[in-house]
Amino acid sequence: MPSPHQRPIRVLFVCHGNICRSPMAEFVLREMAERRGVAGRLVVESAATSSEELGNPVHPGTRRMLAAHGISCEGKRARRLRADDYDAWDLLIGMDDANVRNMERLFGGDPAGKVHRLLEYAGSERDIADPWYTGDFQATWDDVCDGCEGLLAFLRL
Repeated sequence: MPSPHQRPIRVLFVCHGNICRSPMAEFVLREMAERRGVAGRLVVESAATSSEELGNPVHPGTRRMLAAHGISCEGKRARRLRADDYDAWDLLIGMDDANVRNMERLFGGDPAGKVHRLLEYAGSERDIADPWYTGDFQATWDDVCDGCEGLLAFLRL
């Protein structure tokens, strides 16, 4: 477990467009950490592997799911993952296999073992389905919450 003097653990969530799954995970993890009184021990953000949605706000479906649980994502805009993010973050967590492959391609591999899929932390090998395609924001919410709970347990926070 990190001591209070250590720098915060830096977690970057990654999905294809950074408007649905990764911002949902970003704000869910922040809220969970806040409720547990450990928000100061984490830095959490999110990014996209593609440039399709750059600068766009969080998808209305994700905003609605977050708002229904009292979580604001105000001001969040999609940003692109950069090669230098590998050194800047402790964990780079994708939502599916394609996200992981795209991250490893951009980073030239994963020599420090920082790249993971979110549901690994919930003991599952499944991908988190993209609600931009499925329209099922509830299923994505459930998976994101399971993954974030598992991540906090893994980090012992």
